[in-house]
Amino acid sequence: MDLASLTNTPGSRHRRKRVGRGTASGHGRQSGKGHKGQYARKGHKFKAGFEGGKMPLLRRLPKRGFKNPARAAFAPVSLAALARVAGDEITPATLRAAGLAPRDPWRVKILGGGTCSRKLAVQAHAFSAGARAAIEAAGGSCTVI
Repeated sequence: MDLASLTNTPGSRHRRKRVGRGTASGHGRQSGKGHKGQYARKGHKFKAGFEGGKMPLLRRLPKRGFKNPARAAFAPVSLAALARVAGDEITPATLRAAGLAPRDPWRVKILGGGTCSRKLAVQAHAFSAGARAAIEAAGGSCTVI
């Protein structure tokens, strides 16, 4: 098989519908647009959400909340999850390899859920106060990157 022998699957490509080319074509006279009216004219398309002139649903519903565009999102990782990671050097890359931190958001924050029983050198973008205290009490170190 080579590129010259490739063909489309039969029926996968359709011809363009040629309208307004006489009644024998089956698409003559009104060209498939029905009788007179707004939809038979050119340029009749509505904006998305147009509901015939009444107040659209998006404007009838109340606005709620606020989404801060400058918010720094963190992937939370608990101390209990850190105990399952092999090795004493823990970085966001090792947490992603272990399946504990997703790629998005790319920042990682260590939270204090659980206990720290071994000496760990943890690098993360943020630490909670409890997590930092537990890691340093076990003889480990916390580095903000």
